[in-house]
Amino acid sequence: MDRAHHERGEIVELLTVNEVAVTLRVSKMTVYRLIHAGRLAAIRVGQSLRLPRGSVDAFVG
Repeated sequence: MDRAHHERGEIVELLTVNEVAVTLRVSKMTVYRLIHAGRLAAIRVGQSLRLPRGSVDAFVG
């Protein structure tokens, strides 16, 4: 879990793909497919992806 500053100056909790997969109870490949389909927002950090917790929470609904 990382933290990043949102554009408005808020601190945003960033989750790894693995953490999201565990939360959603799906495979990491499914998470990557959701990202590439535009259903989950992600931020590239180096060679990996991080997902804002708000994006994941909204997806779970």
